[in-house]
Amino acid sequence: MKIPLSWLTEFVDLPESVAQLTGILDDLGLVVEGVENVGEGLEDVVVARIDAIRAIEGADRVRLVTVDAGHGPLEIVCGATNFAVGNHVPLAPVGAVLPGGFEIAARKMRGVTSNGMLCSARELGLSDDHEGLYLLDDVIAPEVGQPLLGALGVARDVVLDISVEGNRPDAWSVLGVARDLATRLGRPLRDPALAVPDATEDSSSFAAARIDDPDLCGRLTVSVLRHVVVGPSPAHLARRLTLAGMRPISNVVDASNLVMLELGQPTHPYDAAHVAGRALRARRARIGEVLTTLDGVVRVLAQPGRGLGDTGEDCVIVDGDDRVLGLAGIMGGAASEISATTTDVLLEAAFFDPMTIARSSKRHALRSEASNRFERGVDPELALTAVGRFVALLRESNPDVVWMAAPLDVAGVVAPAPTVTLRDGDLARALGVDLDPADVRAILEGLRFQVSGDGPWRVTAPSARLDVRTGAAGRADVIEEIARLYGYSRLPRRTPAWSAPGALSDRQRIRRRLRDAMVDLGVHESWTPTLGSDDDFDLLAPEQPRVRITNPLAAEESVMRSSLLVGLVRAWARNAERGLGDVMLGELGNVFLHPDVAAAPRRTRGGVRGAVSLALPQENERFSVVMGRVGDDARTAVATWAALAGRLGIHDVVVRSFDDVPRGLHPTRTAHLIERGTNRRVGFVGEVDPALVDALAAAAPRRRLGVLDLDLDVLVDLALDAEADQFVTVPSRYPAAIVDLAFVVAQEVHAVDLAEVLMAASEFVEDVTLFDVYRGEHVPAGARSLAYNVRFSSATTTMSEADVARARDALIDAARALGAELRS
Repeated sequence: MKIPLSWLTEFVDLPESVAQLTGILDDLGLVVEGVENVGEGLEDVVVARIDAIRAIEGADRVRLVTVDAGHGPLEIVCGATNFAVGNHVPLAPVGAVLPGGFEIAARKMRGVTSNGMLCSARELGLSDDHEGLYLLDDVIAPEVGQPLLGALGVARDVVLDISVEGNRPDAWSVLGVARDLATRLGRPLRDPALAVPDATEDSSSFAAARIDDPDLCGRLTVSVLRHVVVGPSPAHLARRLTLAGMRPISNVVDASNLVMLELGQPTHPYDAAHVAGRALRARRARIGEVLTTLDGVVRVLAQPGRGLGDTGEDCVIVDGDDRVLGLAGIMGGAASEISATTTDVLLEAAFFDPMTIARSSKRHALRSEASNRFERGVDPELALTAVGRFVALLRESNPDVVWMAAPLDVAGVVAPAPTVTLRDGDLARALGVDLDPADVRAILEGLRFQVSGDGPWRVTAPSARLDVRTGAAGRADVIEEIARLYGYSRLPRRTPAWSAPGALSDRQRIRRRLRDAMVDLGVHESWTPTLGSDDDFDLLAPEQPRVRITNPLAAEESVMRSSLLVGLVRAWARNAERGLGDVMLGELGNVFLHPDVAAAPRRTRGGVRGAVSLALPQENERFSVVMGRVGDDARTAVATWAALAGRLGIHDVVVRSFDDVPRGLHPTRTAHLIERGTNRRVGFVGEVDPALVDALAAAAPRRRLGVLDLDLDVLVDLALDAEADQFVTVPSRYPAAIVDLAFVVAQEVHAVDLAEVLMAASEFVEDVTLFDVYRGEHVPAGARSLAYNVRFSSATTTMSEADVARARDALIDAARALGAELRS
């Protein structure tokens, strides 16, 4: 909603700067989305008369125009065509600076020098019209050489583009915004000038009004205006309308639009000569009725909509012959619009059911300034006040207009204004601060709430505040208004007095991140029994002592598990037997090692004398995944580890082959996960031993099973270290150079170790990626070929071929430290 500052200051004094005023409005919830300085840059623009127009040889889109701006003839090249000799237009002479910082200079076009610029209204920031030059003869009696601002009577102004929330129907007007400002700043609010009926003859002798469906139309007023002369609005009113973003049309239509913007009450003027029986009636539209609206579109009424609860109801205004004149609250029909021949006007000001207007507007894809206000809720008591303001504005251009006495006023159904009780302590409990009762009363009365009572206050909402509810919700609405006007920024900020709520421990947080990553990778989280049988234990460690339960419920549930592997493979087998084997199963759970197997803590039992030292089993939380989809194998397991490590930010873990493979894992396709630097073992990655699969899944389809088994104690430490060491490398803005290097190395040299050497060999190395491992012809026995993709870049410049060659040589030299030789 665009509001000129000059319009606001008619209702309340605002000496604050624009920046201060914007801050106040933002704090009130009336967010200023834009500020436009109008009239800025027009100081040098003058009125010029067009004396001659002639064609320019070889140019069919521009003409040479001779103008007089009071200092002799000037030649201007112009592309507009909507003017003739004798017209007066705005001239920006050479050196003028138009809005937006556009400086006018002498320019030569088609061999002719243009000594200035003839301007459209949009180029001057006066309106959006850019169809041609701004013809001043249509709006003023211009004088040659007169400054444009003085000729138009335009003063510099500031237009505020304010975003009003849908739950503030009272703020959809200049007066509503001014009321908030006056209340916040503690200043008086001035009322607009209103006319009063001035004829002795009652309106009922000339017109009639009726409501057939009071649930759709809560109030219908019809005022009779006679001796109307339709013409242009006074320049200052047309200017005000333009600044607010609307196009001036005529004094009657402009007055209606100005009242809507100023007070928030839409009105609709009808040409009484085209209203049968001079009667206006509000009713439901009948299915299939047709209306041609002012935009020229033929609309079929009362058609059920697709929205929830939309039964297709439209409220319409009809005349004495039951002919539809307009879609109530949205747009009038073309048949009764105001024209140059109009002399008698029936002015409708009404209150319509907001939900009906909202549904009709959406169903017909027809939104207007009127529907924007009606669907949010217009003040039901505002209608005749708006008519008085309409007549006062119309009389500025039409002083002889007559407003007939006793305007027709028909009541429908309107919900009563809610009254809520505000008790001592309500504000303190809601806002956390005690406010001075005098300040609270001043705020409420400034917003037109009625306050009564000395103990608990009975607060009645004004008729304009349809957003205020009843009961406890209404009390919250009233308190919210008090806080908004008092200022949320003024409310003290305090830390709650209660104890701080609990939070996840580091281990719990990492465990949750691991679970999330597991699900994202397509792993189904599983639960397998903690207790098993001796046969299960013997599958992995037949000679190893085990943690046994002294009072098991069953013999097959007497031993604490030492690995998650048996349970997960058995669970996969049961799924596979039922045709559901293409799954990955994962589990987070504890395993238990006998004190004789692991260095276990000991607990003292009894007093100091005769104390007995007890060895306790070692509990270790692990994360294990069995991958049983078709095609899953050790490579899948390594890729799964890489994805999990990436999610946790872990980088310093490498895959190392080893000879001592735990029972249950594949003897040649399993590797350690080792932390670089400390050689701490994080877990295992590879495949399940086929013998274990045969023992547990004899009836399942035979396939490789990938496996990933991680020690959560070590994993949590690594993830926390990674969080502490997080950093971001800014990529180079210069092009990278990419080379491939293949080295022949001994079998025992790990690919990761060689990659680290290459990364450290030159400051220009950005990335090293292994893309091929080869054993065979042309590679010595006991060795293999490792091929890397190396990416070079510089943070300061584009690398030359010589730079890349030197960096490449540095990598080759560094690789020789591991006995690697470049493969030819």
